[in-house]
Amino acid sequence: MGDGRRKSSESISEREVKPLSIKQNMLWNSFGSITYLACQWLITILVVRLSSGYEAAGTLSLAMSVYNIFAPFAIYRMYTYQVSDVKRENTVGEYFAFRIITSSAALVCCLVYAALTCPGSALLAIALYAIFKIVGLLIDVLHGLDQVNKRMDYIGKSLVIQGVLTLAAFCSVFAVTASLEFALASMAIVTVLVGVLYDFPRSSRFEALKIKISRKKTLHLLKYCLPIVVAAVACAAAPSIPRQFLSFSQGEAALGIYASVAAPVAIIQMGASYIYNPLLSVFSEQYAEKRAKDLAVTFCKVVGGIAVVGAVCAIGFELLGSWLLTLIFGQSIEPYTYLLIPVIASTIVSAYVWFFNDLLVALRCFRGSFVGNVVSVIIALPITLFFVHVFGMNGVSFTVIVAYGVGALVMALYLLALVRRGLREESR
Repeated sequence: MGDGRRKSSESISEREVKPLSIKQNMLWNSFGSITYLACQWLITILVVRLSSGYEAAGTLSLAMSVYNIFAPFAIYRMYTYQVSDVKRENTVGEYFAFRIITSSAALVCCLVYAALTCPGSALLAIALYAIFKIVGLLIDVLHGLDQVNKRMDYIGKSLVIQGVLTLAAFCSVFAVTASLEFALASMAIVTVLVGVLYDFPRSSRFEALKIKISRKKTLHLLKYCLPIVVAAVACAAAPSIPRQFLSFSQGEAALGIYASVAAPVAIIQMGASYIYNPLLSVFSEQYAEKRAKDLAVTFCKVVGGIAVVGAVCAIGFELLGSWLLTLIFGQSIEPYTYLLIPVIASTIVSAYVWFFNDLLVALRCFRGSFVGNVVSVIIALPITLFFVHVFGMNGVSFTVIVAYGVGALVMALYLLALVRRGLREESR
């Protein structure tokens, strides 16, 4: 009788960890990611609707901008490294320990930077938002284990649960207390509960979580991924710099207005990423197999696809943008719909920067990614002062267009050099 129960239990366990197909994994991951992003976007909308002004929205936008500067240090491109670790060089516990190290360092840097550059009234909100995001990054390590074992349904379901519960927590707490800090704290607590009660039991079916890592492995990972991490920091800093200066020079309400107008337009960048992300492995294969002509054709198709997405969205926002913003934020946003066109242009340029950056990393041209993004930051620093002073809130968009535009050109030149070299090798 006991043996029968044991066999039954084992068969259930086997069924639970049976790998899913590529299609199933893609669908679950896409569904979860879209749901989570939609819930996070709704928070940026509802923070305006649930408050009497734009101050809370401005503080939340500032917290996001400051955290995004240091997020690449916390992430350290480890998710990509982990899911491609087919030889299992590191355990999930080692990846988790490394993530704790990088996240802790990023949190300290974030808080020091905020203390030096941001209003004192925003420091607690920035700290709580960073903690909320870092908790999610720790859960991502467990998601990496799920992906290696081809059970991305766990990832998708976790993201759905996180998205819905954090949205509910934020709205309920903010509506009752009118405190952005309490609302952000509730989001962090809910995320911890999802990780402990949902993700940990499922990832433990594949591998026990023993949180430890040697000094040698830590130094190796830190050194190996540093160039692309610095590039990611620069990529995040370029658009964050003008937003912070806008908040500093014209107040948090001005940043809140700009962020509110820009929020719906983010769909352009997401649409672009859905075009090229599934093709990054194709680019890598074509480059490794010296199929430079095929790579060039695929590249042109993606560039054209992003242009089509940008054009369709631009036309849609031009025709319906004013109505949509008023519907979402109320009549108070109507005087600021003039911000839409520059925001759309800057978002399209940003989409190309994302694509070129990821493609250079996929082709292992770390120098191109590094140089292009650093150039963007170097340009953004001085022109921010001019554009924001002269054009006000539109100055943020103009800064991004120019800084990212030059950075995209630099990265495109590196990509062109790679393709030309590949064509020469292909013709031999």
